[in-house]
Amino acid sequence: MRCPYCNYPKSSVLESRDSEDNQVTRRRRKCAKCKKRFTTYERVEIIDLKVVKKDGSKEEFNRQKMRKGIHIACEKRNIPEEEVERLVEDIELRLLNRKSTEVSSSDIGRMILTRLKKLDAVAYLRFASVFLEFDNVEEFRKQLQEFA
Repeated sequence: MRCPYCNYPKSSVLESRDSEDNQVTRRRRKCAKCKKRFTTYERVEIIDLKVVKKDGSKEEFNRQKMRKGIHIACEKRNIPEEEVERLVEDIELRLLNRKSTEVSSSDIGRMILTRLKKLDAVAYLRFASVFLEFDNVEEFRKQLQEFA
């Protein structure tokens, strides 16, 4: 596991903890070079889920892509990393429990919006501005008024 701070390839595991549902193992690590600590999450990749894009094309579900979008919306907000991870896990679990092996990108976006609305107003509006493709400030203002 490479250190996210100095990119050194060796680290030691300080602590391992399984999630409540035993789906994820959280590991606290310490870099052998810079000595900084970081957290990794280990899970089994068993996802056979296709995302249907707006243009009709299909691609494999990418957990990291979803996580990145949420992370960008939550950037510089006082939201713990564990809370973001919990949100990602919740959405992923709901997607896996669907009967269909295909899900539209708009369904995923709505699921993210619903959870962000409960978590943080600014993160919600940031994500909504991209997901809902506001054409002008008036559309953004209208969304802001609906939220308030």
